[in-house]
Amino acid sequence: MPARTKKRLTSQSLVPLCFQVQPKNVEKIRRYVTSLESEEAADATISAEDFFKKHFAGRPEWAVSLKGYRTREGVTQMQLSDATGIPQRHISEMESGKRAIGKERAKLLAKALHADYRAFL
Repeated sequence: MPARTKKRLTSQSLVPLCFQVQPKNVEKIRRYVTSLESEEAADATISAEDFFKKHFAGRPEWAVSLKGYRTREGVTQMQLSDATGIPQRHISEMESGKRAIGKERAKLLAKALHADYRAFL
């Protein structure tokens, strides 16, 4: 069963709104608007599988996951190469989907990126 994730609102679906209110009502209005927006956001869900198909068509999920985890940790391919012993060229090929990762390398990458190795398989 695909996991449901929140779909990020885009600026195209938002409308700027400007009005004047009494200073005493500012906080009440902010809370009200926040409650309305959070209700809409809760309804806007998309499965992880659909998200990958929509935004990363043609790229394997494991390749996108590798780049995502690396970016999350704020490390370069060269730094990841130094931490894992995997050549930087191979990491680049893995991220582009040209090279399979394999179980042993997935475990090395997962340890360096603080992730579950199965995300890379």
